[in-house]
Amino acid sequence: MPLFDHTIKELEEKIHNKEISVQDLVDASFNRIREVDGEIHAFLTLNEENARQKAKELDESEEKSGKLFGMPLGLKDNIVTKGLRTTCASQILDNFHDPLYDATVVQKLQNENGITIGKLNMDEFAMGSTNENSSYTPVRNPWNTDHVPGGSSGGSAAAVAAGEVLFSLGSDTGGSIRQPAAFCGVVGMKPTYGRVSRFGLVAFASSLDQIGPITRTVEDNARVLEVISGLDPMDATSVNLDVPKFTDALTGDVKGLKIGVPKEYLGEGVDPEVKESVMQALKVYESLGATWEEVSIPHAKYAVAAYYLLSSSEASANLARFDGVRYGVRTKNADNMIDMFKKSRSEGFGEEVKRRIMLGTFALSSGYYDAYYKKAQKVRTLIKNDFEKIFENYDVIIGPTTPTTAYKVGEKINDPLLMYVNDITTIPVNLAGAPAITVPCGFSENGLPIGLQIIGKHFDESTVYRTAHAFEQATDYHTKRPQLGGANK
Repeated sequence: MPLFDHTIKELEEKIHNKEISVQDLVDASFNRIREVDGEIHAFLTLNEENARQKAKELDESEEKSGKLFGMPLGLKDNIVTKGLRTTCASQILDNFHDPLYDATVVQKLQNENGITIGKLNMDEFAMGSTNENSSYTPVRNPWNTDHVPGGSSGGSAAAVAAGEVLFSLGSDTGGSIRQPAAFCGVVGMKPTYGRVSRFGLVAFASSLDQIGPITRTVEDNARVLEVISGLDPMDATSVNLDVPKFTDALTGDVKGLKIGVPKEYLGEGVDPEVKESVMQALKVYESLGATWEEVSIPHAKYAVAAYYLLSSSEASANLARFDGVRYGVRTKNADNMIDMFKKSRSEGFGEEVKRRIMLGTFALSSGYYDAYYKKAQKVRTLIKNDFEKIFENYDVIIGPTTPTTAYKVGEKINDPLLMYVNDITTIPVNLAGAPAITVPCGFSENGLPIGLQIIGKHFDESTVYRTAHAFEQATDYHTKRPQLGGANK
């Protein structure tokens, strides 16, 4: 059995019983990367020397402590790491070899003795839904390399699905953890906004971005979120709440759970196979003693438009610092200072990033601010109110994570509007700031994974995990593996 088919808890026991060493786990990770990453392209930068040194130190240490002791992990390449290149998959940060500090989540993982294997590929500056916007190379879906892995955390999801690392961290601004996790058949959690520190996350849209874990099982996901959550004085938006022991919520008991199913999430544009998998999942919940009813998110139809105005406006402000002076690669062909700014940004940013900067700058400009940005903020409040109204009567909201399964590489890259609309089921959650998880709930006829999205009340990740875990334990979708290369032994 491949090592990474075990849970964190099982591997922890094997280490304590001296059945395996931390060096065995790290070897398994790098061997698997060498075996399959030529097909997947999940990693942009490897941390091999430091990872092996850390593994050796942990094996030699007397005290085997830490919730993630010796566990190999990957980090999305927009999470800064001291001494390890951080590019955001953009040419403008190609030379950012040492950010000089670790993000708060990286410090927390290190404090629990997790081992960073490397930095993971992504859509440039987290802008995209397919990972085709990486300025280095597109990531491929481990289930079928002709298909996209989703985005923007495509490398984070693909690396876990392919067995290259035990778990990874991604960031979710409009679905960028949940959508690729669904496309790759793994578990992805977007926590409540403010649950996890954003300090050290290169900002795309500061009021929407949230870091979260991608894993193979719900139990592993809950354990990682316990580690990375909590108040951080370096992030004014992190919330001062006690971090629950999320793993304690994994009881398997959902008797009496009230589920709301938005009719907007199962209507026009949702693939029949996806809809059928969600309906079958609801039958599983019925058999476990839960009940469900159809509900409505009436303002969901405005979510995509509001999101792209708000996120692009924030991106316009956040990406102003990447100018070849304060940050980023500087052009070698400038005649003067203004020319240097223009050419550095023109050469450094890809097409999608430029598109969103231009949209955001327009929405914030004099004469258009009220008509676009301000109106989008009002729509955001209406969507948040829609969720709160549903949660007055229901414990969780359930629907598909994505309207379709993963599409083919190149199929939609030339139609950005079509790609934007595919985020219709994930974007409202970010606008509302609520927590949501995706778990595998089936496969299409051509063998591609389908994801079930479970949305919870603010800071009630425990109920989301309990609901997800009960479904996972009642089915076997999470045990399926893509046929890619050999076994990650």
